Order: sequence, then structure tokens, then C-alpha cells
Amino acid sequence: MTHLPDVIDAYRTCELATLTKDGSPVAWPISGLRLDDGTFLLTTSLGYPQKAYNIRRDGRVALLFSEPAASGLEQPDQVLVRGIATCPEQVHVDPTGDLGRLWSTLMQRQPSSQKYLNWPATSMADFYFMRLLITVRPTEVITRPLPDGSNTKLADGTLTGAEVLAGYKSVVLIGVDAAGAPVLVRTTVAAETDGYRVEVPEDSPVVAGPAGLLVHRHDDKLSNLHSANVRGELVADGGGWLLRPSRLVEPGQKHRANVLDPIRIARQCQATTRRYLERRGLARPAIPWDAYRRIRADLPRV
Repeated sequence: MTHLPDVIDAYRTCELATLTKDGSPVAWPISGLRLDDGTFLLTTSLGYPQKAYNIRRDGRVALLFSEPAASGLEQPDQVLVRGIATCPEQVHVDPTGDLGRLWSTLMQRQPSSQKYLNWPATSMADFYFMRLLITVRPTEVITRPLPDGSNTKLADGTLTGAEVLAGYKSVVLIGVDAAGAPVLVRTTVAAETDGYRVEVPEDSPVVAGPAGLLVHRHDDKLSNLHSANVRGELVADGGGWLLRPSRLVEPGQKHRANVLDPIRIARQCQATTRRYLERRGLARPAIPWDAYRRIRADLPRV
């Protein structure tokens, strides 16, 4: 049996669930680093600060390691890590210490990220290197098998998000437990008349309430990314659990890609970064480009 920390380290991404202002759970894929003290270091750029806002209000989070693409693992378990997160206000641009290790890992696993170190990206996407640090201290770790089956009856469905979910074999259910803390589990769904029938393990503490379905993908170089949330309400009925969808959220590349998507995303991130700094009276930090280029130069040649 593979050592659990090695399994976690092999996963290229995990799903991070936080709680919104009204207590609804939301989750998105993220890459991070397991530290020697058992905590996890994650980051978010100023272009996507919502995770930081959520954590500063309520530090209860969940991490799920469940997308094994490019991990090299054969039939791994999904690993749920629940815990408490902190995210200080300080904006980090210097790639030193554990943050430097994380940047090195990311650049090696995602070669396309290195393009941001070249002009003109340096003038258009500097927000990518302005990072807020998230530290997760685990309180519970649970392993489960990945789902055996696949999503069914979605391709011709009229439910919100059906066209997107149909492109994936499984989904991540985003829910909460009786105390309102986030819960994640990778599972499968089937389309019914008024919602998605969700297979939920008997030992999962999920309860009825606001919930969602997350799908995301990446290739073996952490490229060709896509992620989407179908948000709605999870209810219990005679057939088990049903997710009644209300809306589809795709913050990045759309499932029906448009050549203008990268420009749209960059403009949105620039505007969000500007607002973040202005509201805190902060000057736009200068990025030490040479430090990042040294990390790139030191990467193993493949």
C-alpha cells in the first residue's frame, strides 16, 4: 500500500472548499504543498481573492485529493482533509522559503506557467505573482475509494449544467455537515426530471442544504484547464440525495472555448487586483522577475 503522504504529494491538484458569506460551500481546484509539519500551503493570486475573503470570515475548509491525472498513481484512494485555514492580509511576491518551493514545483509540473516570465506577459499578468498565502491545519483525514461508475443520462439533459457535466466521468459533491463545515466527496450523478441524483457514501456527514457539483480537468502538464460549478440545493428524498441545480459558474475558460477567453480573464483579474490593492491603500508591488527566472533556470531538464 502506498504511503498516504506520498499519495497526497503525487496528486497534481486538489479541490479546496470554503464557505461563502451566507454559509454556502463552494470549491475550486488548486495546487499546493504539503509541509513537513503536516500543514498545507496553498496560495491564491490577487486576481482570484474570493478564497481568501471566505477563509478570513470562517476558517473551516476541506481539501479533497481526487483527480489523479498525471499523478502516476494506479487506483489511488481519494483523500479528504478537513481542517482550519488562515490567510493573512500580506501580499507575497518574493519566491523564498516554502513559497519558493511551491513555485518551483508548480513551474516543473506546469511548464506553461513559465510563459508568464516572458514579455509581454510580464506587463499583462503580473497579478499572477502577487500571492496570498493560505495555511491549512488538518483536523481530520479520511480515505475512500474513487467512484467505480460514471455519470449517466446527462448528454441529452435539460438540467442546468448538464452539457458541462456530461463531459466528465465523475463530479465532486460540495456540501456541509450538521455543524455547517464543508464536506467534499468525489462521486457520480445521474440526471432526473428535477435534479441530479447523487451517490453519497453512507459514512459521509453531508446534510441537506446549499451544495454544488464541481468538475475540473487538466492534462499531464497541468494545461488545457477547465473548471465549473453547478450550484443548488441538496435534498434528501425516498431515492437518497438529489441536487436541485440553480446556476452554472465557469470563472475561467468556458466549456465552449472562445479565442477571446484569455483576454477576458486577464482583464477581469487585473481589475480585481487593482480593487484589492486600492481598498487597502496598498501600492502595486514590484515583481522580482530575476528571482523567478532563477527558479526556472534551476529546474531539471526533461
